[in-house]
Amino acid sequence: MNRNLALVCVLASGFTTLSSFAQAPAAPAAPTAPTSVAPQAVAAKIALIHFEQTAAATNEGQRSLLDLQTKYEPRRAKLEALGSEIETLTKQLQSAPATMAETERASRQRAIETKQKQYQRDGEDAQAAYAADLQEAISKIARKLGPVVVQYVQQNGYTMLLDNTGQQGGMTVLWTLPGIDISEAIVAAYNTVSGVAAPVVSAPSASRPKPTAKPAATK
Repeated sequence: MNRNLALVCVLASGFTTLSSFAQAPAAPAAPTAPTSVAPQAVAAKIALIHFEQTAAATNEGQRSLLDLQTKYEPRRAKLEALGSEIETLTKQLQSAPATMAETERASRQRAIETKQKQYQRDGEDAQAAYAADLQEAISKIARKLGPVVVQYVQQNGYTMLLDNTGQQGGMTVLWTLPGIDISEAIVAAYNTVSGVAAPVVSAPSASRPKPTAKPAATK
């Protein structure tokens, strides 16, 4: 999934709003005479987070992913059945006797090609729809995750937060000291705040439906 710029904007706006609120004086300070004392440097304390992955790893995120898997299971099954049909028809054509009429061979070939085009079109449509639903689901969680992240970094004295989602066009952190990545801590904090229990998975599942193998083209 491409980097969701909206997620970063949500987080950034949360920092701006909450930081300004926390640091704003209760009343305008009285003017003071300028001093020659140099400002003291603030020691940097950097935190790292995989923002999109963190949103998806929460209990609420896992429930959303399971719901999406259930929603798209019929499409996956339909594609799998169509792929099997194409494979069967292809094998039948390839093993057909040399005495088969050319008109019959050409007709079967056209039928296979038509189904292959349908398979590709339906697969692309399902993939695009799944990606859109996934992005929407993660975005909803991210909007609620932002304030939790802001509160955590402020309470723990961090001066900078870096997003290491690692998508194209974004920042990639190659190495950090242990303890800098706060992703797991944020997942735990959000699960506590949301009150959503971890989903019960009866069988192994993935975050997205497994794609079926593309049928081989006939010669």
